[in-house]
Amino acid sequence: MPQHDFTKGSVRRQLIAFAGPIMLTNLLQVSYQFIDSLWVGNLLGANALGAVTISSTVVVTILAFILGINNATLTILSQQKGMNSDNGLKKYVNAFVVLLTTLSFVLGMFGFFFSEKLLRFLNTPTEMLQEATIYLQINFLGILFIMGYNFIGTVLRALGDSKTPLKFVFVAVVLNAVLDPLFIAVFHWGIQGAAYATVLAQGISFLMALIYTFRNKLVPFSRPRLPSREEIWLILTLGIPSGLQMMVIYAGITAILTVVNSFDGAVVAGFGASQRIDSLITIPAMTLGTAVNSMAGQNIGANQWDRVRQIAIYGAIYNVVIMLVIASIVFLFAEVLMRLFVQETETVVFGSDYLKIIAFFYPFIGLNFILNGIVRAAGAMYSVLILNVLSFWLLRYPLTYLCSHLIGQNGIAFGMGISFIISSIFSFSYYRWGGWRKKELFAA
Repeated sequence: MPQHDFTKGSVRRQLIAFAGPIMLTNLLQVSYQFIDSLWVGNLLGANALGAVTISSTVVVTILAFILGINNATLTILSQQKGMNSDNGLKKYVNAFVVLLTTLSFVLGMFGFFFSEKLLRFLNTPTEMLQEATIYLQINFLGILFIMGYNFIGTVLRALGDSKTPLKFVFVAVVLNAVLDPLFIAVFHWGIQGAAYATVLAQGISFLMALIYTFRNKLVPFSRPRLPSREEIWLILTLGIPSGLQMMVIYAGITAILTVVNSFDGAVVAGFGASQRIDSLITIPAMTLGTAVNSMAGQNIGANQWDRVRQIAIYGAIYNVVIMLVIASIVFLFAEVLMRLFVQETETVVFGSDYLKIIAFFYPFIGLNFILNGIVRAAGAMYSVLILNVLSFWLLRYPLTYLCSHLIGQNGIAFGMGISFIISSIFSFSYYRWGGWRKKELFAA
């Protein structure tokens, strides 16, 4: 069984071995979206790609809240694993299954019937509205599959297994890459084909995950029953602020775009392209944040605080080393990276300057992921929510706005970079002196 007990053994080796498959999984998730956009854009044209982009934004925003609840899964189950409580694991897996299944059905029905209204609220262009509505409705009907295979992957990581979830995501990516052109170009189903390909790929991956984990007894599933009030209360107490963290992040990104949009089209396009590169660059830091969350959770459950400290130290060291290496590569090849997405000279110049300026701020945003992951492992979700609100709304947005008005378009990168430094100081201060260590999720 590929599960690991993180309460003993070398923290240094465990962190590398555990984080590696998570990083590959995250890269596959990014490639999933990239391949989907590639097929739709090339086979159906710009309007269809725009419709998919807008619809996907709606799905991702709503799912962000539910997937935030998955962070509660990671914290609760990793602590139960550290406590060696088989009964606790079964109880809370059952509670999460019942709660998330109910939420997925409610949201699926709500989204299906209100898709068009949601898209009109977002001022979706008239020429894209019909296609966007169809794509969004189909995705809402398949929301259980998205939830399902993400949930199983989270449970396995909480138990110390990061390799098995990689298999499920790989299957979904390959199936989507094959089914997209088949449904769109061969069956001539248009944008419906793209939506069906996505839902079917995720559905098959979810069923495979269920069968595989049942057969190999990797997840402590039991016959579904109504969870107790205490179980639901704990999940919601951790899950709601965790979900709000995700929504704060998405809202913060939207606010930054309002600053960027005050400049000309070349800046807007350059920022958009650079953000695609950013999403790849930050994967190692996000990966380490997920890894330390699970590892620290097990050790908090086992009351091994010295190992929690070691996990934080090694996580921070690995983050700084990896992100500095990536920063150096980005600094040297910024223009080459930009030209993978755009060719217009002004756009490339802005995007290259942006990447060169912000490159060496990356280790600081990585420290936020590491330290917040440790704090989240203790169950201090409201504290992490407050840190995210500070990071995006009291630092990143005002500083980006201020710097861009003081020094022009390059101020966007400086403002964001300075906010990374200050927010990492806040995160470290709370990690060092905050009360997160006193958080107790389970009665003794």
